[in-house]
Amino acid sequence: MFEYKGIKIRWLGHDSFVLQKDITIVTDPYRISKKIDADLVLISHEHFDHMSPEDLKKVASGKTTLVAASECIPKLGGISCKEKIALRPGEEKTVMGIKLKAIPAYNITKINPDTGRPFHPKEDGKIGFLIDISGTTIYHTGDSDHVPEMKGLQPDVLLVPVSGTYVMNAKEATEAVEAIRPKVAIPMHFGSIVGSVKDAEEFKRLATQCEVHIPSPEA
Repeated sequence: MFEYKGIKIRWLGHDSFVLQKDITIVTDPYRISKKIDADLVLISHEHFDHMSPEDLKKVASGKTTLVAASECIPKLGGISCKEKIALRPGEEKTVMGIKLKAIPAYNITKINPDTGRPFHPKEDGKIGFLIDISGTTIYHTGDSDHVPEMKGLQPDVLLVPVSGTYVMNAKEATEAVEAIRPKVAIPMHFGSIVGSVKDAEEFKRLATQCEVHIPSPEA
């Protein structure tokens, strides 16, 4: 567990995090080993390792608000929750006192050889989340390459993929850090499906512009 300005940040593996300060926020739950009582769940896009019905049922209940990329909403019918809120790239919402801004998340160079299209096309409206918790900002990029919309966001904490293949590799994530300018960076999207801790370690070696914290999965 990593704590920043009173916000507890726990990595559950892949792109899944629990953020806790007054309320409990869960991002992209995937392969969750135990139930979590979430107040707010953020879903970046519809791929199985980000919008997993099995895992959403472990974190969502009748008191939970789901905030998701618009492409996800029609597919969340079987999930018990208080409400579902769609976000499109560039949109902002305040939910439970948490300010959310949807940052575009897409590929520029990661092309699916079967389709000839990016794994995460820009036109799909997949997103990352800029999360403002009592004035402290955490940017979860979602599944993305280093894209122009990231420049100058200056979050306190950056949650950034490093595995390559479908998302940024360690070198590309370092270039993103230079543009985003966070105070702390936490690598993600490794150790499950693609990537390993070596990718996280390489990112830490390269990203000397800010503090880097390599997480260990807690669930």
